[in-house]
Amino acid sequence: MSLDLAFTIARSGIRLLDRQMARAADDIANAGTEGHTRKVLNGNALTAVGDGIGVRGQPVTRDVDIAMQAAEFRARGDEAGAALRTRLLSGVESVHGKPEDGDSLGGLISALRASLVSLREAPEDAIRRGDVVAAADRLVEHYNSVSATIGSARQQAHDALMEEAKAANAALAEIGSLTTDIRREMAAGRSTAALEDKRDLAIAKLSGSLDIFVLRGQGGDVTIVARGGMVLPIDGSATFSVQPATVGATSYHGGGGTLPGLMFGGQDVTRRVVGGRMAAAAELRDITLPRMQAELDLSAATTASRFEAQGLRLFTDNTSAVPDVTLPYAGSTMIGFAGTVQVNAVVAANPALVRDGTHVVPGSPGGPTPFTPNPAGGPDGFATLLDRVLDFTFGPEVSAGNPQATIPSGGLGPDGTLVSAVSGMVTLEAHGSALVASQAGERARAEEAMQRATSLREVLGAKLEERSGVDVDQEVAAMVELQNAYSVNARVLSTIQAMWDALFGAVR
Repeated sequence: MSLDLAFTIARSGIRLLDRQMARAADDIANAGTEGHTRKVLNGNALTAVGDGIGVRGQPVTRDVDIAMQAAEFRARGDEAGAALRTRLLSGVESVHGKPEDGDSLGGLISALRASLVSLREAPEDAIRRGDVVAAADRLVEHYNSVSATIGSARQQAHDALMEEAKAANAALAEIGSLTTDIRREMAAGRSTAALEDKRDLAIAKLSGSLDIFVLRGQGGDVTIVARGGMVLPIDGSATFSVQPATVGATSYHGGGGTLPGLMFGGQDVTRRVVGGRMAAAAELRDITLPRMQAELDLSAATTASRFEAQGLRLFTDNTSAVPDVTLPYAGSTMIGFAGTVQVNAVVAANPALVRDGTHVVPGSPGGPTPFTPNPAGGPDGFATLLDRVLDFTFGPEVSAGNPQATIPSGGLGPDGTLVSAVSGMVTLEAHGSALVASQAGERARAEEAMQRATSLREVLGAKLEERSGVDVDQEVAAMVELQNAYSVNARVLSTIQAMWDALFGAVR
């Protein structure tokens, strides 16, 4: 082997080792950087006519398990969606109160019944009549508070949908920009590993908004496909958008509705988006929370109607009317009633009416029996109305031998398309207790889903870190080996230099 060839081989080895040490140093320096993956720099032996003439370094690459990374993206989206559901539903659960404390809906209905039982023992007692009105006030305040919280959560869900549309657009734009850079660097034969790390971070952000698949092609290209088959262009040709809106009890999305949908490329994709915060926000706004509002409205409207049926208009809306619960929920005055229900101003001004009654009941076959209020100057011990209310308003029958209608569980929501899990309930207290359990359970189920998704994401993240993350101890050990190899090559160069010097000295 000539001295020139030996020098060339040793010099190529030093260059490769220098790049490998720089790669190791960069990995160590970025070990704690989000999204950074361990890099690999290999070298190829160069030959000429079968003889070795040195080594050449290849572009730096990443060691990433793409399949495991895709599963982690899915878990990230599930976690993000469940976290949004948990956050918005927690407020509803909190305002419902705790059944064991007696401040939940079922407990307050029971407290109203208990105040009427107490009044039945002494119908002439003005203090007990006032206690009935006070118990009714507490129930009304609870209906109003829960309804307002549900309404606020629906508005937050719509606002979250708007924010997620913006976040998804930003992530898609970033993915597109980084893909352009990756194509350019790849065409120039340079490493794209660091850019691919950044692009994966942008893809991870997008996966929090909606569930996606990433198809990786040649030349650095990627195709982003949302679950359900929507291809999400990264060239800016299509973007997500949601128009601002004020969400009310009567608002809904769909045919004839007033709520804007999630648009993508000019098409309404509200029902096509799956997973992530986008789908969670849309589902909360259009299904879960409207159903909760309807359940609450039915409870309030049925309570008012059953008092009304026995001769006591104790609860009304802000126009002093009582909803007709025999009508379908959609399109009726029951929508939003829980937010406007109040104690009848006439009763509040004259609590004696909770004993005497407010109006004549003509009676009807299969319905309430006839009733005439206690006339002015009537007996202070008048108990006819109280017996009717205790037996039939709170009981399973509207009159002796005639069952109460089951509180509806279908045809709910402003558009009549929703169905409640609170079904088969007849009495006010049973429906109120089941309603609280069901709505509180929504938050519990969301939190359980979040915990499962978080656990899965953490397991997958740990495996990805083990496979693709930087092990500082391992990299330091590798640097020691590289330094030793560098020293060997340096000694070769030094020896060659000495031989050249000796050769030149002999010539001179």
